[in-house]
Amino acid sequence: MEVLNFYYVPNYTSIEFVRVKSPVISKNCSRRETEQRVNLTGSPFFYSEMGNKFIAAGCNNKALMAGINPKIVGCESDCINGDTLFGIPGPDKTCNSGTYCETVMPSDLKTFNATFERNEPEGCQLAFLVDQQWFDSNIENSSRLQKTEYVPALLGWSLPPEDYSTSRSPHTSIYSGRLYCGLGYRGIPYLPDGCHDIDECLEDKRRCGDETCVNKPGHFVCEGSRNWIIALGLGLGFGVLCLVVGGWLLYKFLKKRREVKLKEKFFKRNGGFLLQQQMFSHKRSLEKTKIFTSKELDKATDNFNKNRVLGQGGQGTVYKGMLVDGRIVAVKKSKAMVAETVEEFINEVVILSQINHRNVVKLLGCCLETEVPLLVYEFIPNGTLFQYLHDQSEEFPLSWGTRLRIAKEAAEAISYLHFSASIPIYHRDIKSTDILLDEKFKAKVSDFGTSRSISVDQTHLTTHSSQFTEKSDVSSFRVVLVELLTGEKPILSLKMADESRSLATHFIASTEENRVLEIIDGRVAKQAKVEELMMVAKLAYRCLSLSLSGKKRPTMKEVAMQLEQNMPLPKQNDSNVDHHHDREEINYLKLDLPFPLESSSLTDSSLFSGTSCSTEKEPLV
Repeated sequence: MEVLNFYYVPNYTSIEFVRVKSPVISKNCSRRETEQRVNLTGSPFFYSEMGNKFIAAGCNNKALMAGINPKIVGCESDCINGDTLFGIPGPDKTCNSGTYCETVMPSDLKTFNATFERNEPEGCQLAFLVDQQWFDSNIENSSRLQKTEYVPALLGWSLPPEDYSTSRSPHTSIYSGRLYCGLGYRGIPYLPDGCHDIDECLEDKRRCGDETCVNKPGHFVCEGSRNWIIALGLGLGFGVLCLVVGGWLLYKFLKKRREVKLKEKFFKRNGGFLLQQQMFSHKRSLEKTKIFTSKELDKATDNFNKNRVLGQGGQGTVYKGMLVDGRIVAVKKSKAMVAETVEEFINEVVILSQINHRNVVKLLGCCLETEVPLLVYEFIPNGTLFQYLHDQSEEFPLSWGTRLRIAKEAAEAISYLHFSASIPIYHRDIKSTDILLDEKFKAKVSDFGTSRSISVDQTHLTTHSSQFTEKSDVSSFRVVLVELLTGEKPILSLKMADESRSLATHFIASTEENRVLEIIDGRVAKQAKVEELMMVAKLAYRCLSLSLSGKKRPTMKEVAMQLEQNMPLPKQNDSNVDHHHDREEINYLKLDLPFPLESSSLTDSSLFSGTSCSTEKEPLV
């Protein structure tokens, strides 16, 4: 038998076939008549019942497979009124050679032969085994078969099990001597690795309906929708996100609550409730005083940025800030405050908040929510008197008239606090660094009542006792007068001896030795009148000299009045911005002097002894 090709039927993908030429057995056919039989006995091949069928062609033809015992396999083409069983009717509806019948065949057929039994005296009779797929697609009318000698048929094969042991593919099985690819596999089982997994999910995407088809080796499974997995993942992700966000919010909440409790603790410790009571008691006079929150001042000073620092001292640091309403302020951050001074501090805040004097830096409020209280003052833009005296440039010199006016304004401010406040307020340590200058170069005295202790430092050696009265303010102010006269710093040089490095001591010694002109600032000596220099020098000497008792020293009110009486008229060529003061401002505290002012030359030593001076030596108090 001639082999055409190797072939497998798609519906039986685990069984391989050999397509061969199979003979057509005929009888009473024109030009040919064959009785070829096929015998495959002794070979591994057989006619496969899968993919083949037995055909008998011819009208009223009865064909049987010979040698098939005990079964009889065959079929009969029946022409009744031109119709045939499994056949095609003739054009005249009469029985003719265009009819055929078909039937299934037995399994494992090794031989093929056919016999005919005539029901009609004449007519061509055919019988054959054929590949069903080929027959259905190539034979439209059985009359074409009369000229056909061979048709394709499928042969299967089977080998003894021992022949499969070494060469068979994995995933195979043996059944009735045949080798099959296992369930879920496809290919040639007789070749190594010839059986391959079938992806059932890919071949039929609707195999599992609404469920998910998952291919497995040799099979597939239908799983429930994966949406629940996605939902679970989203739920877990959302849960973790909520946990993180919740933890962060809880941390922020606990931190904020801790900060609130800490602020409440500081507010109570710093006398916040006492200040609130005082503000309620003095409602009308303290209505403009504000208790700031720490958040407001943090925002105003950019969290107390070092770039906002205006100055630093022994008592604390001053920062420049801007409130939400646009006001520029100075925020003083003290270094420490002891509990014993809380009540005193609150009382001073209340008193200072009521002060409304043009030459006193106004206290706008305070913050008690921090570890140490913060004081908020109005901002004075032009710096301190110390800077203009000792660091001045040629562009902004301080003329004698301006110096004398600044001294008078500072004296008026201190006098006001000594005698006009509801409770006398003493500065305790007046220095040129505490006298600020505004945009018109008017004096503004700062830091009243805010100092808790006095220490002798390098900038002032004026205190000889721990007692602080108005006389100690007078004594401190005289050092400022000497600075204005001489242009020297309170400490001349750290390299000098202790008794000579103090400006106050140096001034007293110079005046007693009639050398006062030698220490006068050359910048003002050319501008000032001798009488004006005499007045200021004598005024400074009267309270700096230890030969005078504290009782004979002038008060700040007397100093202010004496300075005002000797104020020179402003000149047109005065170089400072603000020399034209209203006469009302200049004379607002003009009273008679309670002590005589002697007139003599600066070279007269009696000028500095004074008729009112005592010979007793007492500490400056």
